[in-house]
Amino acid sequence: MKKKKRFLTSPIKQKMLILLASGVALGLTRSPRSQRYILRAVPKILRQINRDYLHRLMANFRENRLVDYKEEEDGNITVTLSELGQKQVLKFKLDEMTIKTPWRWDKKWRLVIFDIPEKHKLARESLRAKLKDLGFRELQHSVWVYPHDCEAEINFIVEVFDIRPYVRLIEALKITDEASLLLHFDLNK
Repeated sequence: MKKKKRFLTSPIKQKMLILLASGVALGLTRSPRSQRYILRAVPKILRQINRDYLHRLMANFRENRLVDYKEEEDGNITVTLSELGQKQVLKFKLDEMTIKTPWRWDKKWRLVIFDIPEKHKLARESLRAKLKDLGFRELQHSVWVYPHDCEAEINFIVEVFDIRPYVRLIEALKITDEASLLLHFDLNK
């Protein structure tokens, strides 16, 4: 498992998986004419990658079950993202996630509360770490607060960690001891 984690730490490898997820089809044909046609259609990032490296990278992706190969009638090979590859792409997007801060606070608090069973301990700890990373403040062990709209982000996190039944998002107008939160989030009343 550690080998797979190290394998996907390269930014180029991550970008390749994301490009595959966004619908970029890579043709691994040996025909120069077909290669030129395909390379005209792909983003600049792919043009900068050495073709031999690209072939090795796709072989490694296939070995790690991140992509599936399908041979076409004309001899071209179409590479598509496998289910495991799609999950990996979601993790990359999760790592890049931020919550946009509006210029004016709407005076509502967002509370994320959860009671995640022990059998999902890793997901629970990952959720806590991500909430902290996003700037949430812990009120209690499984209650976190944030002053701005974050429903879409929380829904995405819950789906990635597959913990929907255990997590709730609440909007509140007032919280006791709000002054410390206002100071923490640097909000002027």
